[in-house]
Amino acid sequence: MNNSIGKRLEQYTTKRPQEVLLVTVEIADKQDQVVIFKGFSSSLMHPTAFDPDVPVIPDEAIIISVDRVASPYNPEAPHYIQQGLTWENMQALLLEVGI
Repeated sequence: MNNSIGKRLEQYTTKRPQEVLLVTVEIADKQDQVVIFKGFSSSLMHPTAFDPDVPVIPDEAIIISVDRVASPYNPEAPHYIQQGLTWENMQALLLEVGI
């Protein structure tokens, strides 16, 4: 479970706490947007389970895009570092920080 997509993205934000990830995913034919910050994930479109062991991004999720945003995140005026990253782009960044 430690190598799941969601856990890897959460680990990335613990190593780069100055960043917030906005992840657009497709889960069971439904789109969701998940914000990940300092190791925690939360859905912006659906209820998030109270139990942190329940993944917000399940392994079967399809990553549509990832936006890197400077912290603190202000939804009304986000400061984007990079937008529209693919999962392949994000994997390169995960490797950069040793994940």
